[in-house]
Amino acid sequence: MQVNTLTPQLLHGMDAYWRAANYLSVGQIYLYDNPLLKRPLALTDVKRMLLGHWGTTPGQNFIYVHLNRVIHEHNLDMIYISGPGHGGPAVVSNTYLEGTYSEIYPNISRDDAGLRKLFKQFSFPGGIPSHASPECPGSIHEGGELGYSLSHAFGAVFDNPGLIAACVIGDGEAETGPLATAWHSNKFLDPVTDGAVLPILHLNGYKISNPTVLARITRDELEQLLCGYGWAPCFVEGHEPALMHQAMAAALDTAVERIKDIQQDARVGSSRFRPRWPMIVLISPKGWTGPKTVDGLQVEGTFRSHQVPLAVSATSPPEHLKQLEDWLRSYRPEELFDERGRLKPELADLAPKGDRRMGANPHANGGMLLRDLRMPDFCDYAVEVLAPGVLGIGDTHVLGRFLRDIVKLNTEQRNFRVFGPDETLSNGLEAVFEATARQWDAGTVPNDEFLAPSGRVMEMLSEHQCEGWLEGYLLTGRHGIFNCYEAFIHIVDSMFNQHAKWLKVTRHLPWRRQIASLNYLLASHVWRQDHNGFTHQDPGFIDHVVNKKAEVVRVYLPPDANCLLSVMDHCLRSRHYVNVVIAGKHPAPQWLTMDAAVKHCIEGIGIWQWASNDQGIAPDVVMACCGDVPTLEVLAAVSIMREHLPALKIRVVNVVDLMRLQPQSEHPHGLSDRDFDEIFTVDKPVIFAFHGYPTLIHRLTYRRTNHDNFHVRGYKEEGTITTPFDMTVLNDLDRFHLVMDTIDRLPQTGDQGIYLKRQLKEKLIVHKQYIDAHGEDLPEVRDWKWGAARPKASSGIAIHGDREVAPDVTST
Repeated sequence: MQVNTLTPQLLHGMDAYWRAANYLSVGQIYLYDNPLLKRPLALTDVKRMLLGHWGTTPGQNFIYVHLNRVIHEHNLDMIYISGPGHGGPAVVSNTYLEGTYSEIYPNISRDDAGLRKLFKQFSFPGGIPSHASPECPGSIHEGGELGYSLSHAFGAVFDNPGLIAACVIGDGEAETGPLATAWHSNKFLDPVTDGAVLPILHLNGYKISNPTVLARITRDELEQLLCGYGWAPCFVEGHEPALMHQAMAAALDTAVERIKDIQQDARVGSSRFRPRWPMIVLISPKGWTGPKTVDGLQVEGTFRSHQVPLAVSATSPPEHLKQLEDWLRSYRPEELFDERGRLKPELADLAPKGDRRMGANPHANGGMLLRDLRMPDFCDYAVEVLAPGVLGIGDTHVLGRFLRDIVKLNTEQRNFRVFGPDETLSNGLEAVFEATARQWDAGTVPNDEFLAPSGRVMEMLSEHQCEGWLEGYLLTGRHGIFNCYEAFIHIVDSMFNQHAKWLKVTRHLPWRRQIASLNYLLASHVWRQDHNGFTHQDPGFIDHVVNKKAEVVRVYLPPDANCLLSVMDHCLRSRHYVNVVIAGKHPAPQWLTMDAAVKHCIEGIGIWQWASNDQGIAPDVVMACCGDVPTLEVLAAVSIMREHLPALKIRVVNVVDLMRLQPQSEHPHGLSDRDFDEIFTVDKPVIFAFHGYPTLIHRLTYRRTNHDNFHVRGYKEEGTITTPFDMTVLNDLDRFHLVMDTIDRLPQTGDQGIYLKRQLKEKLIVHKQYIDAHGEDLPEVRDWKWGAARPKASSGIAIHGDREVAPDVTST
């Protein structure tokens, strides 16, 4: 027997409020004029192009009005995340009804004139999209690309113990991999220090033209699936509004009380078991309250209601216009709005007040809550570099100590986390675990390490979840960093796209406050995949990133640990960017003292005078490098040329900030043409060793005066399980190929150049024979140091037994 949670008066009011939201939603899709139907609907009142999505909208309107009630009655701090695609009409309608929309956009006033503008702007040139876009107050999730709503919801409530994220999940969206995995996020939620997520699976049965999987399995199977994920589902099913209102009200009251009980038990009691958090499955007709049939075909409750269910134009059947008018009038707008077009006061009173309105909740405009990180002085973690080339422990291992102390300094204000797919240790950030653990609320056994109910490190072997959690965390006013293997950051290419677009749009919305930057640390990179091989070798994320607006993206390739510290300090302090930082974790040479590193990173690009010999005169060649391994190989190549071709004047240029290569007209970090020409010359060969795909450097520099003389070497999709140096050889990025390439472009090297080139070709043969025999690189490669004296190159290869070895393996 159903218990009537709502009084008749409240039921009547909530149903009227729902009708008002539905009316505004239909109006947004269809109406150009005559917003309150004060005269019979004419074809001129209808937009010429009908765009939008109706199918999910009435269900979301239904959910929103019910969330308003529990917020009001329980004084909840709640945000609304609209997961189904194109749910914009619902969120816009409800934020307009609660008053938030007009406060932010005063021209969209709460009257007849404002309604006309509200309707016209939707999916109209110069207007707003059909998603819950950044322009919509209360939104932290666009809902255009599907799959990320639940991940964002969990990210929003981490370290927000008083917040509930009501997350509406479309049943089409539930078929995506990221969403299907996101159900497991409940194993990473601490009921003591975190808030709560209330998933509402909106099961209306259809996608664009197909049924959804979860709507076509049995109730038992669906319930077992959700229970297996660790949830306690409550089903609300039907189509009769009065009965559905009562059922939804009862389900929400139960869910809210359960959330409060879980949190109370965890925060006051000693219980540390993982709770079964509540969730709601709302089963309602797709296109609920819309046209039942159109042209003899069923629409409500079918896929035909997904987008615009009723075509109304000069070429459509005349009865469609009448059907649209009947549909709009079925909501009885005269009962909802007064003569001026204002929502009637008794209905307006049903919405929460002030910041409790979901459209006005400051968590949905996270920059309002953002506090600066407490940062240690990164210079305190400097590697001592007495001379260029001293061997370091691995750049990310140095960075780990810096991140460890950022965690310590921000433990009290709980606004910084490290995210990564089970790779924090592998990527060299082990020092972080001296200050915190991985947050983990599932089972543990004695041999587990670094697991605790509350921690600053979030690891799940799903790049989608790590990205989604971090985005939700940032969007609600906190800071973080995502560390990942370089090759597999591609898994979130599309998620990066969406976030970068969000940043681009919100940068130009005055009412949106800027948020902390999304920081990627890509380690275990393409050039050091000794045992993983070809599958782990892909530096193409950089190419993907630089396609986005220059006002949003930044890419840094620090050559050593001191530069990495300087760059990361800058990135963690920055606002409203996507920062991509690529660094190595293996022991590697260190080039710059901290003072020199800071100066170099501020400049973003520079001539390394200590490695060059062109002081005071024009160089014969510019040897440029970007990335830690390319820097090593360029300097090794320069050392060979300075020893064997001492007459050559060589300039060494290192690039930390990749965007410095673009013109100022294309990127705010870009060098002026004059500065670029002073560094790279206007007519000399530039041999450029790059971390990624060579074509990217050409894309960034093609407008430059000397571009025709740029000869870029980088990753050219050659790889296997091999030694570190052989990876560079396979891709012609090694020191020997760099020297030979330089000789080919400098005819003045004459016979000396020809002889050296021949010697280096022989050396490549020796290299291949040596690694095949010994499984490691030549000693002269492994032990090479900048400035060390080297004997002249030896000619010939001696045969010993059944393998070939170089008679002098320290030669060049």
